[in-house]
Amino acid sequence: MSLNGSAVIVGAYEHPGRRLPGHTLAGVHRDVVAGALADAGLSITDVDGFFTDSSAPGFGVIDLVQHLGMQCTYTESSEMGGASYVAYVGHAAAAIAAGKCRVAVISLAGLPAQRQRVSPPDTPPPAAAYQVNGYSGGYGPVADYAVLARRHMHEFGTTSEQLAWVKVASSRHAALNPHAFLRDEVTVDDVLGSSLIADPLHKLDCCVVTDGGGALVVVHPDVARELGRSGATLRGQGESHKASLAGDVDLTYSANRRSGELAFAEAGITAEQVRYASLYDSFTITVLVALEDLGFCSRGTAGSFVQDGGLVSGTGRLAVNTDGGGLSSNHPGNRGGMTKVIEAVRQLRGEAHPALQVPDLEFAVASGTGFRLSTNHYSSTIVLERFA
Repeated sequence: MSLNGSAVIVGAYEHPGRRLPGHTLAGVHRDVVAGALADAGLSITDVDGFFTDSSAPGFGVIDLVQHLGMQCTYTESSEMGGASYVAYVGHAAAAIAAGKCRVAVISLAGLPAQRQRVSPPDTPPPAAAYQVNGYSGGYGPVADYAVLARRHMHEFGTTSEQLAWVKVASSRHAALNPHAFLRDEVTVDDVLGSSLIADPLHKLDCCVVTDGGGALVVVHPDVARELGRSGATLRGQGESHKASLAGDVDLTYSANRRSGELAFAEAGITAEQVRYASLYDSFTITVLVALEDLGFCSRGTAGSFVQDGGLVSGTGRLAVNTDGGGLSSNHPGNRGGMTKVIEAVRQLRGEAHPALQVPDLEFAVASGTGFRLSTNHYSSTIVLERFA
C-alpha cells in the first residue's frame, strides 16, 4: 500500500526550552502536545492515535495517554533512536490509511541535560552516551563517528575543513533562531581550533545535548481540508536497517541510501526537485554521508558540496537545517528526528525565518538515523509536499 497522499501534518510545535530544570518528562509531553494541537486548531478530545518513544514515563505509552487525557484507538511506542520521529510520520500515516485513527499525535520529550547535572561526577549520564561539556560525544559514540569520518577521508579525500563547513552553515542559521542553544556564528578556524575529541572530530563537530521536545499532529486528508490549515502532505516514506556484519562493512554509506530510495520512489520525485532538506546532524560527518546517500550529490563529493557555504540557505547549493539543527540549536532527548520534521514543516508553510526561508518551496525532505552509523543503525526518510 502506498502512503503517498495518505496523511497531512497540520500541527507542529517545538518546545522553546533547551535547559529545563525542575521539569518532568510527562510535563514536557503535555506542553508540546498542547502546542501542536493549538497550532492545528484541534483539541485533545480529537486525538485517537498517539506515537512516542520507549522513554515514555510510568508504564510507558498507556500511562502517558491517560496523563494527557486522550482516548486512543491506536498507539505505538518503539525505539529507533534518532530515526524514530521521522519514521513515526510514516507509521501514523499507515495507521490513518488503515482506518485505525484519523488524528494522530507524535510526541517527544527528553531531559538528558537535566540527567547530566544530577548524575554523580564519576557516573556517565544514563542514555546520554558520554557527553562532553554539554556536547554529544565522548569516547563512545564520537569515536564511532570519528572512524566513519576517517574512512570517508581515506576513500574520497574529504578534509577536516570541509567537515567544519557543516558546522559553519549550522551556526549561521542558528544565529537567527532566538531559541537556539548556540547562537554565535563560528568560522572554519573556530571549528578546527576547538578541542579534538576523537581524531578527526573536534568539539564543534559534535551536536549539542538539550532538554526539551516537540510534537506533530498528523491527520487524514479529509480532516486537513476541513481545518483549512496549511501543512505538509506525506508523499513518500522509507525505512532501512544496516548492520555492522561483524566488521565486514562499507563505512562510506549508511542506511539512508535505502530509506531514501524508498521514499523518493513512493513520492515519484528525485532529489533534484528538492531545495530544502532536514538532515540528521549528530556530527558533521553524519550530514556529509546523508547528502550522498540521499542523492543530493554523488558518492564521495559531499566534502566539496558543503564547502564555502554550500548548505547556507539563500546562497548555498541546498538549504539544510535552517533552524540550526542538532549542531547548534536543539537535539532534544538525543532524538533529533523530531526537530528535523518540524523545520521541514515550517519551511513548507513559509514560516521559517524570513532570511532563511526557501521561496516558493514545494517539496522538502527530512531524514533521521538512529544509533551509530559505523555499526548497527536504522534510518528513516520522508518526502513532504506543501499542503495549502
